[in-house]
Amino acid sequence: MKKKTLILYKSKTGFTKRYAELIAAETGGTAMDIKKAAPAVFSSFDTIIFGSRMHAGRIDGLDDARNLFQKCGLKPSALFVTGAMPNTETQTITKMWENNLTAEELAGLPHFYMQSGLCYEKMGFFDKTMMKMFAFMMKHKKGKSLDESRFAKSIASSYDISSEEYIRPLVKWLQDEQVR
Repeated sequence: MKKKTLILYKSKTGFTKRYAELIAAETGGTAMDIKKAAPAVFSSFDTIIFGSRMHAGRIDGLDDARNLFQKCGLKPSALFVTGAMPNTETQTITKMWENNLTAEELAGLPHFYMQSGLCYEKMGFFDKTMMKMFAFMMKHKKGKSLDESRFAKSIASSYDISSEEYIRPLVKWLQDEQVR
């Protein structure tokens, strides 16, 4: 019997929602905004994945998701995070996981990072202002390294580096879970 999968997500600018919908379409799962999730919903699913964005070094909504799961007596089956950082920045991504997940989660919760982008048009006033200030500071920083120069240029405006290919590791993990 095929397991039913819920891809629960929190999305501010649309990247996480897009990835959740791609994962759902690829696996036959159901994508749902966490705002619409009621505890009764969870009993219909065998596998629950939570996805959100990286925001100022934190996984946005992770504590709220943990509280919701705890309230329902559940644990998520996996986690995915989207962000403006390219997948090739493995050291930074590893540090992000270490700063956000408990030792138990690091060891036992499959977690996946999917590069996405920045969308200033959908950001709230505070986020947009902070990012624009940061971009301005990076642009005018003296003695920037080549990486810092590239980074300053990349955050100066909206961009999309997302791709359907970045869901593949999570989809493969889900397919392997279906067999177990």
